[in-house]
Amino acid sequence: METLTELVSPPDVSSSPDVAAMATGLGIALHTAGLPVGPDRCERLARAVTVMGATSVAELRACALATMVSDPAQMATFDRVFAALFGGPSPFRNQVPPAGPAFQRAEADGGPQPAQGQVDPSRLPSGWHVSDAVPASPDGDEPLAEAPAVRRVASAAERLRGRDFTELSPGELRQLVTLMREMTLAIPPRRTRRYRPARDGKRPDLRRTLRLARRSGGEAIRFARRAPRAKPRRLVVLCDISGSMEPYARALLMLLYVLNAGQAQGDPNRTEVFSFATRLTRLTPTLAAASPDTMLAKAGEAAPDWSGGTRIGAAIKEFNDRYGCRGMARGAVVLIISDGWETGEPELLGEQMARLSRVAHRIVWANPRTQSPRYRPEVGGMAAAWPYCDAVVSAHNLDALDDLLSALRAR
Repeated sequence: METLTELVSPPDVSSSPDVAAMATGLGIALHTAGLPVGPDRCERLARAVTVMGATSVAELRACALATMVSDPAQMATFDRVFAALFGGPSPFRNQVPPAGPAFQRAEADGGPQPAQGQVDPSRLPSGWHVSDAVPASPDGDEPLAEAPAVRRVASAAERLRGRDFTELSPGELRQLVTLMREMTLAIPPRRTRRYRPARDGKRPDLRRTLRLARRSGGEAIRFARRAPRAKPRRLVVLCDISGSMEPYARALLMLLYVLNAGQAQGDPNRTEVFSFATRLTRLTPTLAAASPDTMLAKAGEAAPDWSGGTRIGAAIKEFNDRYGCRGMARGAVVLIISDGWETGEPELLGEQMARLSRVAHRIVWANPRTQSPRYRPEVGGMAAAWPYCDAVVSAHNLDALDDLLSALRAR
C-alpha cells in the first residue's frame, strides 16, 4: 500500500512531474485532517497547477490555497498539513497538530523533518525546485512569496477568459473546463397543475383541513392552504456545427457538458441538445460521457455533417416537426447557437422561428458575430430570425458566457 509520501513524491526522479499523484496525496492528507476535501478539489488543484505551470513550492501552495481551502477557519489545519508534507514553517506551529493516521503517517514516513524555512527535496515531484520556496516573514505571518504566485494564477486565468474561442488551442479549450465549473445554470421555473402545502397559499386545502380537525375533536382550529408547485423549465439547445461555428460549438458544448453533469438520465426536464449544419442530430446522449473530450468525440461521430454547410431554416423545421411542437419545446427555454449564415431561404427560417416562438417560453440566440459594435442584422437569415428572439448575446469568450447565462435565467 502506497504511503502518503510516495503519492506526493514519485519514485522516478527523471520523469515529468506527476501532478495528479501530488494533488491526490495532498487531498488525502487534508481530508484525513478534517477538511472537506474530495476528488473534485483534487482535480481543481491539478488543473490549477497545470494552468499556472507551477514549478516551486510557493506556487504550489498558492494553487492549493485557492482550491483546497473554502473557509478562513481551515487555514490552521491546511498550513500544518502542507508544512508536514513539503516542509517550511507554519504560522500555526504553536497549536495542537491535527489528529489522523494520514497526517501522522506523513510525518513518520518523511523521516527527519527539514529545518524551519527549508523544504525537503525528496518530497517534491521531479521537475520541481526549491530555490524560491515559501520564505517566512520575520514575524511568522503569511509567506512573502505567495502574492506573486497568486497574481500569476490570476493572470493566466484572465488571459483565457478574455480570448476569443477561435484563438484557443485544443489544450487551452480543455483548461477552460475548470473555469466553467464555477458557473451555474438557472432556468426560470414554470407553474404546474399540482399543488403543495403552503402557509401563505391563496388556495384553501379542504382535505388537509378536515384531517387536521380530527386531531381536535372535529373542530377546524388550523386552516390549511396550498400553492401551485413550480419546477424548472426544460432547456433546449440547437447548436450550429458548420465550418464557421466549429470553434464556438466546441466551447459551448463543453459548457453544456459541465453545467449538466449532475442531471439524471431519467429527468424529464433535463437539457436537450441538438446539432445542425446540413441536417439535425440529437446529441443529448453524448452529454453522459465520462469527460469533455469523450463527449466531443462522440458528438463528432454522431453528427456526420460536422464542419459542413448551414441550413438553419430546414434544421429548425425538422426540429419543430419531430420534437418541438410535439411537446419538447412547449414552455421551454430555447437556445440557438449560430452565426446566422443561412444558405437556404431566409423566408423559411422566419416562418419556422415564428412557429417556434408560439410554443417556447423564451428564445435566446448566441451569435459570436454580434461582439462587433458595427454588427447589424440587416441581411440573410439573422434578419429573418431577429424579431422572434427574446435575447441575442455573443458568447464568443468565457467572459461573454456570463451574459448568456443571464439571458437564460431571465423570466
